[in-house]
Amino acid sequence: MTAPLPETEVAPVVVDPAGDDGKRASRQTWRAFRRQPLGMVSLVILAALILIAAGAPLLAPYPASYGPDVLQPPSGAHWFGTDALGRDVYAEVIWGTQQSVLVALAASAIAIVFGTIIAVVGAYWRRIDAIVSVLVDLTLSLPVLPLMILVAALVGPSTSTLILVVAAFSWPEVTRLVRSQALAVVQLPFIDAARLMTRNSVWILGRHVLPAVTPVVVVSVVVTASRAVLSAAGLSFLGLGDPTTWSWGRILYEAQQSGAMVSAWWLTLFPSVAILALVLSATLLSIAYNDARNPRSHER
Repeated sequence: MTAPLPETEVAPVVVDPAGDDGKRASRQTWRAFRRQPLGMVSLVILAALILIAAGAPLLAPYPASYGPDVLQPPSGAHWFGTDALGRDVYAEVIWGTQQSVLVALAASAIAIVFGTIIAVVGAYWRRIDAIVSVLVDLTLSLPVLPLMILVAALVGPSTSTLILVVAAFSWPEVTRLVRSQALAVVQLPFIDAARLMTRNSVWILGRHVLPAVTPVVVVSVVVTASRAVLSAAGLSFLGLGDPTTWSWGRILYEAQQSGAMVSAWWLTLFPSVAILALVLSATLLSIAYNDARNPRSHER
């Protein structure tokens, strides 16, 4: 449930993104991306999941506390079947999409903002970079899943706890990825020219360095979001999720608790397919986007 996803190498940035060359490169990247079927399909799947999450109240009523049809297989009345308490699994999956997407977006946003700031500041001021490097290596060496379980158990199950716990253990990956790109960017000629124009380091970071690492941040967003979904589903499956809201992990947890996980195959199939769809599409999207940024793909 929390197995690490494959690393994604990011193509280097060699132009100032604030100039015309950067805009031209963005257009070329989009044209190259549109020629990749897997990338476009992944983008459509992610967009569909976000729309389902936003339109959950229109797609299914909120799952009731119980129903008369217990452990019914998929049928015309219940498309995804019912659980041990007679609740409609289709409604659970739809509302679980809302919760899972919320946790993924919120946790990845916090991790991206925090990790990017640390990476860029460390790359620009090399004395700070030594501290950042040690902190990232130390954090990445810790056993993530046991620590997440410990923190979630001590603080108490809630949506905010899930978001903060997942974000707290996701930012080091973002920092490592963005830092490698930022270290190359701060040595480029247009950064040296910016230093000659002004001594305002904040302006240089905001005007030149941050836009230059933005493509790497885009990759980090989708990869971190997919990891957040896996982590949140794993914690919910262990009973450390928010018991007041539906999530894909909670559906699996309640199926395991009721003892129907083996006999009622539909209880595990549909939430597992939803988790797989989000994680796989996010991973393929990041790979396709990175391939599209490769200048060699623009020549094909």
